[in-house]
Amino acid sequence: MNVFWVLVAVAVFFLAAYRFYGRFLARIFNLSKDTRTPACEVNDGIDYVPTHKGFLLGQHFSAIAAAGPIVGPVLAAVWFGWAPVLIWVTLGAVFFGAVHDFSSMVGSVRHRAVSIVEIVHTLFGRRGYLCFLLFVWLSLIYVITAFTDLTSSSFVDPELGGGVATASMLYLFLGLAMGLCLKYLKMSVGLATLVFLPLVGLGIWYGRELPLWMPALGSLSPAQVWNVLLLGYCFIASIIPVWLLLQPRGFLGGYFLYATLAAGLIGLMLGGEKIIFPAFLGWTNAKGASIFPLLFVTVACGACSGFHGIVCSGTTSKQIEKEPDCQAVGYGGMLLEGLVAVLALATVMILGKKDPLVGMGPDRIYAEGLSRFVQHLGIPRDFARSFTLLAFTTFIYDTLDVATRLARHLFQELTGWRDKRGIVIATLASLALPLLCVSLKTTDAAGHVVPAWKVFWTIFGTSNQLLAALTLMTLSVWLAKTGRPWWVSAVPMVFMLAVTFSSLIVMILPLATGLLTGRPVFDPGSITAVFLLILAVMLILEACRTLAKEKMAR
Repeated sequence: MNVFWVLVAVAVFFLAAYRFYGRFLARIFNLSKDTRTPACEVNDGIDYVPTHKGFLLGQHFSAIAAAGPIVGPVLAAVWFGWAPVLIWVTLGAVFFGAVHDFSSMVGSVRHRAVSIVEIVHTLFGRRGYLCFLLFVWLSLIYVITAFTDLTSSSFVDPELGGGVATASMLYLFLGLAMGLCLKYLKMSVGLATLVFLPLVGLGIWYGRELPLWMPALGSLSPAQVWNVLLLGYCFIASIIPVWLLLQPRGFLGGYFLYATLAAGLIGLMLGGEKIIFPAFLGWTNAKGASIFPLLFVTVACGACSGFHGIVCSGTTSKQIEKEPDCQAVGYGGMLLEGLVAVLALATVMILGKKDPLVGMGPDRIYAEGLSRFVQHLGIPRDFARSFTLLAFTTFIYDTLDVATRLARHLFQELTGWRDKRGIVIATLASLALPLLCVSLKTTDAAGHVVPAWKVFWTIFGTSNQLLAALTLMTLSVWLAKTGRPWWVSAVPMVFMLAVTFSSLIVMILPLATGLLTGRPVFDPGSITAVFLLILAVMLILEACRTLAKEKMAR
């Protein structure tokens, strides 16, 4: 079977979902273009900036996409086969992820563009607010940790990493230059697009010619040096105005990602690549882990992501120009991410079961597969690999600084530190734990060094999916209190709670067994799972208490 037709079928299904189910949700929320949004009311030029939906979609898509829809589907397909991954990505994106993102965005816009954490404060009181704030802040720490290490791993790839590092640096400088041109030279968006998009392409080519190889510094490996530099970048990028870097870089990144999707799809159409990899490999992976819940928490962002709700309610809602734009940006943005996940899945589908690539990292599988698609357009394979790996790091860049900015917002919400000094302290506090985590040296049973992102991926996926479930629960309570059909968010909430609670229990079992047998084994994943489970149960109890009080009041 031709892989291209699989992607076409998914794309048609997503378009139909956007037109029919997306509009159905818009009617439920009664979106009105005449309602003045918080972005228009505040318009402070820093966080609250009314932005056209076409420009905002690119920035939002870049911020939410990250490496999740690439890494997760690739890993899950290698473990369980491509068919269960395809089913979950397709249905999950439409009925779970897009509903979560859209309702998070609308809920925030209707609450003065505050974060989902502040909405919890309004609905559940201070105790629920503190539990949720801590949960979300920890989830963002895992996002920053995992994606920082993934980026540094790409930069130290022995074959392509140096070129990708150079191209990535140039990409960031081009984003800054575009922001300055738009702000001070009053350059139109159209002209800026015509100028800076070709420059990004030149940056990729230049990166290949002058690769940047990071040397070790003392006891720090090249990857650890990059981790420190990347976290330093996150500090700077998260405290400067959104117009200077976040918006223009996200806009360029959006086009870059669109180009990646288009090139991959056209290359598949021209190349006629066939499905070779097995559709189903079994109910457990090679290590004996069950497909439920591992498949769902591994795919993570490709189908549903709690991190998206923080982006939707933390930065994007502050830039919504008109309420109906939430359908295009929120619902449509998640469907685009689902398409990225399917394209990433296609890079596994073309491999043989015993292909050497199957044992490599997901970034390399993705780069090799997509470059194979793109070469059918007449583009040299080496350039295509560099293009693909830069696209991979572009996903991550746009998430890293957004996640840091969001963590800073949450810290400021908790402390009330709104001045410039508070911004700096909140940002440093949010980056301290990721710096510690990526600096740790972890080994497996055979003594091989395990990358930090692999250590934290399962707990990241689980906390991310649990965050989505708790966000959907909060929105369900809000919908119920406002007399709207709450089932649209409650149904996916129930499933996501079942998945994530099962995953947390699986992670806690080794710790519990060790304690019962007198041979406790403490690891960061198990301890964090216990902590997250307690916070989640406390928040669920607060939601039940709120609904009970509402029922009694009626």
